[in-house]
Amino acid sequence: MCGIAGIFNLNGNAVSLNTIKAMANKIAHRGPDGEGFYMEDNIAFGHRRLAILDVSPLGNQPMESKNGEWVVIFNGCIYNYLELKSHLKSKGHSFISNTDTEIIPEGLAAYGISFFEKLDGMFAIAAWHKPTKTLYLSRDRFGVKPLYYWLNGKTLLFASEIKAFMAHPDFKVELNAEALNEYFTFQNLFAYHTLFKGVIMLPPANTVKIDVSNVTGILHNSWWNYNFSETDESMTFEDAKMETERLLKNAVAKQMIADVPVGTYLSGGMDSGSLTAIASQHVKRLTTFTAGFDMSSVTGIEANYDERRDAELMANYFKTEHYEQVINAGDLSWSLPRVVWHLEDLRVGMSYPNYYISRLASKFVKVCLQGTGGDELYGGYPWRYYRIFQSLDQKSFFDNYYGFWQRLVPDESKSELFTSAIHSQINVNLPREIFERVFTFNKKLKYDSPEQHISNSLYFEIKTFLPGLLLVGDKLAMANGLEERFPFLDNELVNFAQKIPVRYKLGNLEEMKRLDENRSGNKKKAYTEFDDGKNVLRKAMMDFIPRSIVDRKKQGFSAPDESWYRGENADYVKELLLNKKTVSSEYISPKYIEKIIKEHIDQRINHRLLIWSLMNFEWWCRLFLNNEEIPE
Repeated sequence: MCGIAGIFNLNGNAVSLNTIKAMANKIAHRGPDGEGFYMEDNIAFGHRRLAILDVSPLGNQPMESKNGEWVVIFNGCIYNYLELKSHLKSKGHSFISNTDTEIIPEGLAAYGISFFEKLDGMFAIAAWHKPTKTLYLSRDRFGVKPLYYWLNGKTLLFASEIKAFMAHPDFKVELNAEALNEYFTFQNLFAYHTLFKGVIMLPPANTVKIDVSNVTGILHNSWWNYNFSETDESMTFEDAKMETERLLKNAVAKQMIADVPVGTYLSGGMDSGSLTAIASQHVKRLTTFTAGFDMSSVTGIEANYDERRDAELMANYFKTEHYEQVINAGDLSWSLPRVVWHLEDLRVGMSYPNYYISRLASKFVKVCLQGTGGDELYGGYPWRYYRIFQSLDQKSFFDNYYGFWQRLVPDESKSELFTSAIHSQINVNLPREIFERVFTFNKKLKYDSPEQHISNSLYFEIKTFLPGLLLVGDKLAMANGLEERFPFLDNELVNFAQKIPVRYKLGNLEEMKRLDENRSGNKKKAYTEFDDGKNVLRKAMMDFIPRSIVDRKKQGFSAPDESWYRGENADYVKELLLNKKTVSSEYISPKYIEKIIKEHIDQRINHRLLIWSLMNFEWWCRLFLNNEEIPE
C-alpha cells in the first residue's frame, strides 16, 4: 500500500526532480515508511511506501524488470502474487524480494499489458516501457485503489491523490461546475470527472496507453465489467450457500497475507462479523476495532446507531483483542477539515467516523479487513430494489430509480440551490443523462421482469455507490497510514456471487411480487420493514457468528447527526455556512442554505445528508480554492 505520482512531459521537456519530490511529499501520509524516484528525460515517477510485504529495502519502488525494459510504481496488494511468481519462475524469471510488487515488472516483461488482467487484488499501477517510451496506467477491477490524471496538451500528471498535482507549477485549482451539479444530485459522482476542473479519475478495470501522440485526450479501455444478467437458474440454494462459504473463507485467507499486523473492523453487523469469524481462525489473538457514539442527546431512530454492544458481543465470542472509540458531537468540527483535505474528491456518506476508526486502528495494526462489498453483491438494500422492481419497462425503471437516487437536491430545485452564475454554467439535465448512461453502456441489461429490475439495481449500485464507498475508505484509512482490504471483493467470490439467482439473495421476493398493486399502504410498509437482503450469505454464515447478529436488521455506519445538527452542532453548522466568511456562497445560494437549516432544526425535513454535503463543499472551497490552512 503506497502513494504514487508521476509527470510525463509530452512536449519532450526534461522533468524536474524537485517537482516530482514535491508531488510525492503531498501524499506522504500514504507512505510513511520510505520514498523512491525514477527519472528519464521527460518522464518521472515518485513513490511513497507503506511497507506491508517484505518490509526490507528489497521491496522499495520504483522497481525495474530484470531485462531493463519496464519501470513500475504500484499502490495496492496482489493477493495471487505467490501463484503468479511461481508461474513466472517456470518461464525463467528470477526474483530477489518477497514483495508482490516485483511480479508486476516481470509479468509485463513476459506478457505485456495483458498481465494486468491476471492480477487478483487491488491496484493502481504506472508502468513505463523504455523501448517504446510509452506510459501505461492501470486500475483494479473494482476500483479499490484510486488513480487520477490531468492533461493540458503538453504535460500529463497522475497520482493516487489530486493534491499531488498542486505541487506542479502548471496546475491551477479551478471548480468543475458540472461535477458540482452531479455531486449535489447524487452525493456522488457517477462520471469520472471531479470537482477539480480537468482532473479525471481512471475508471476501474481500465488500462490506458499514453505516448507523445496523446496530447489532446486519453481513450479509456475497459477490460472487465460486472454482469448480474446471466444468473445460473439451475443452481440450488444449498449450492449457493456452500460455495459462498468456501469462497469467502478463501478470500479472507488470501487477504490475511502480510509481514505486519492485520486486524478487522467489527461493527454490530453480519459482514464485519463474518470476516472477523474467519480471520480469528488464522490469528491467535485477532485485533478488532469499533467506533461508537455518545447517545446522551440523541432521539428517535438514531438512538439505535451505536453498535458497540453487538460488537462487544462478537469480540467476546471470538476472543479478540478489542478496542473502541466513542465519538461525540464535538468531534465533527475538529475532524471535518481534515476529512475534506484527505477526501478531496467528495463522495458518499457522512464519513468522519471512518476517519476516527481508521486512526484508532492504525495505532495497533497496518492492515484492516473491511466488510464493504457484501451488500452490493448479495442484495443488502432491499428497500431500494422493492421500490422499482415492478416498473413496466426501461423508461419507468429509469424514472423510478432516478427519483430515488437524487439523494440531495432534485433537478427542479437546482435554480434555487445554485447562484445564478453557477446555474448558467450547468446543464440541469446532465445528471439524468449520466445516470442513464450507467445502464445503457451495458447492452446485456433487460427490463422485463422484477428479477431483471433487481439485477439492474445491483449492477447500478456496484458500479456507482460501491466505488464511492471504496474511495472514502481508501482516502481516510490512508490518511492514517492504514491499508484496508476487502475480502468480499475477491475475483472468484465476485464472479460467483453475480451468478446467484436473485430469489436466493432476497428472502421475501415472492411475497413482494404477490402484494396487491392497489394496496399501496401494504407496499409502503413492506418497503420499510422487509429486511430480507443477503439471505444466502446469512445462511452461509449461520454456523460462524451469533444468531442474533445473523438476524439483525441492516444498519449503516453513521453518526447520529440528524440530532446533533439540531442540538449540539447547530451553532457550528450556522457559523460555517451562514457567515460573511463563507466561501461557498459564491456558488451556493445563502438563502437556500438558510431554508435548509431552518427546515432541519424545526424538524420539518431531515436534511442531514445535504447539510453534511454543504459543509464538505464549504471546506473544499476553503482548502483547495482559497488555500487556507487546516485549523488546529
